[in-house]
Amino acid sequence: MNGIKLALLGSPGAGKSAVLVRFLTRRFIGEYASNANSLYHKRLSIDGRQLNLEVFDPCSQSSGARCILEEPVDWADGFVVVYNISDRTSFISAKNILRQIREARMDDCKGSEKTKELEVPVCLVGNKQDLCHARQVREEEGHYLAQENHCHFQEVSAAESYQDIANLFTQLIRQVMEHLKYRADRRRYSGSKSMAKLINNVFGKRRKSV
Repeated sequence: MNGIKLALLGSPGAGKSAVLVRFLTRRFIGEYASNANSLYHKRLSIDGRQLNLEVFDPCSQSSGARCILEEPVDWADGFVVVYNISDRTSFISAKNILRQIREARMDDCKGSEKTKELEVPVCLVGNKQDLCHARQVREEEGHYLAQENHCHFQEVSAAESYQDIANLFTQLIRQVMEHLKYRADRRRYSGSKSMAKLINNVFGKRRKSV
């Protein structure tokens, strides 16, 4: 059974834990603050494949905090970044988080080919769509930020809709599965290439000595 690891990030009040609990249990929980990191487990089937899903939900951080990414950035196969459409500060925080993910991945890949390896799957989520009357962040701004960071974007309401949230997690997990397959294939190709070079060097030296 394959394992998928996701990290859920966002500022206080964005409703990221409510989004996650809605996906895991189909139930809606009111907003609450937690001072502890949480790790959730769920077994699910996607496209006929059985998966073990782990989701890391760290305690929310202020928009300027870099420590928010110390644990999940190296651990996670994909990210869900949540902001509250009725709170512009949370949108600015989401923008900073996306930048930190990108910078951390760039640092990790120094000296290697910076192509698809960097494109870790990310979903930007505008939560609290039910508070549209108090909107401070236009939907177009979310789309533009997602395009800038090459990630998927969706507005949802954890309070009103389970299906939208289930769909976004399913899509992200599919992207993670494709990304992990790409990396595995790339490692196999790189190993085969190195072995072929080694064999060629060995037999090339033997032919020269004959």
